[in-house]
Amino acid sequence: MKNLQYKLFPLVLSCLVLASCDKYLDITPRGKTLLTTVSHYDQWLNDETLLLGFSSPQGTANFFADNVDFVNLPAVPSAPAEMIYTWGEQFSLDLNTAPLFWSEHYSKINRFNTVLLGINDATAGTNSQRRSLRAEALLGRALEYFYLVNEYAIPYDSATANTDLAVPFVISNDVSQVVPGRSTVAEIYNHIITDITSAIDDLPIDNSANRFRGSIAAAYSVLARIYFYARNYTEAQKNAELALQHTKAVMIDYNGALPINDLVSIRPDVIYGRMVIGNAVPTLDYMRSFNSTDLRIRKLYYSTDGYRFTTRGATLFFPYQITSVFTYVNTGTSIQEMKLIIAEAAARKNQLFVALQQLDDVRKNRFPAGYTRYETTNAEDAVKEVLKERNHELGFMGLRWFDMRRLDKENRMDTVRRYNAQGAVVATLPPHSKRYTFQIPVQVLSFNPGMQQNP
Repeated sequence: MKNLQYKLFPLVLSCLVLASCDKYLDITPRGKTLLTTVSHYDQWLNDETLLLGFSSPQGTANFFADNVDFVNLPAVPSAPAEMIYTWGEQFSLDLNTAPLFWSEHYSKINRFNTVLLGINDATAGTNSQRRSLRAEALLGRALEYFYLVNEYAIPYDSATANTDLAVPFVISNDVSQVVPGRSTVAEIYNHIITDITSAIDDLPIDNSANRFRGSIAAAYSVLARIYFYARNYTEAQKNAELALQHTKAVMIDYNGALPINDLVSIRPDVIYGRMVIGNAVPTLDYMRSFNSTDLRIRKLYYSTDGYRFTTRGATLFFPYQITSVFTYVNTGTSIQEMKLIIAEAAARKNQLFVALQQLDDVRKNRFPAGYTRYETTNAEDAVKEVLKERNHELGFMGLRWFDMRRLDKENRMDTVRRYNAQGAVVATLPPHSKRYTFQIPVQVLSFNPGMQQNP
């Protein structure tokens, strides 16, 4: 592929929107502090923009998924949220606004790159502290590239990953510099895995005091997620098991005492935290798929139809309204995500004892005491049951869309339909649709006309 060079203007736009990409000058600007000490870089990694989850503040990416309804959708969608919900080719054509999703990730990457480029020269700290902060930045950057490659590249396919185009791999924090052309899917995945693997030995052992920050368990949990969406289930299971071995996090039992506050940073089940406000309208079919005794229904969902699930829009995934300690959703990694990764990987390998035990570990915390454990001797039935549980437990954590892409590669996705306010179909997503991959935003292409567009 021709080695094209591209301008970073869309990233500059995102920095203006998020007010997070400061230029460092020889003279300290009034009201600003230059990053010179190890402590400065440590504080930099606590910046609120890095704590926010995927498509913050309210998890807009959930709109892509098949479990979300848009009750008042007009007959002709046009607003960005409407275009997202109907899988539009572009979500906004306004060249003066930052491109959705793309700018969010690259803005955060810019901040992590700032640490990677400057931490070795930081003063007033130890080499161990410098290595630890560098490792955290590598981990944080890797998570952002995970999102990018699963948005702007086709779902991972080992047969074509070496040629499928993904996104530019940016290692600079200077928004005036040009960046390389689109890397391949294989290259981005290799960058992610290499960076996390190289970071593990220097990461903190425990992040219980602030789970927005990195740790050894956090690194293994992100690796588990990476391999999982590459459909390398053996490596996904191995890394999920390592994450569980190295973390002090524990699942929250909905039968018992809940956390005393809504802080994701110290929530017991979080391994590597990122937060968004829980807010979505689930489809009726999704709500009807729950067992009536499932404790999640009345702890996470607010209903105005008595939980009968007969009226569109009468049920909301809005924990603030009903269990305020769950106001913020963790789009980072968790104990339950790791257990469900192990369960699915084991079921696919016919390791039913392991699969069903991990599934039960989750469900016994989500159903009243005395519930009936799921049992089967059929591997495919076990896979389906784990997939169902994954959708119930992680449905609004920003992962359902990525699961749909992954499962579509295995012919497990049916046509998904969107209905307007009158109940008429206004958009469809058939199996293997090209809309499972985002187009490069027009805001990016307007300043980089040589960048190849997705179909």
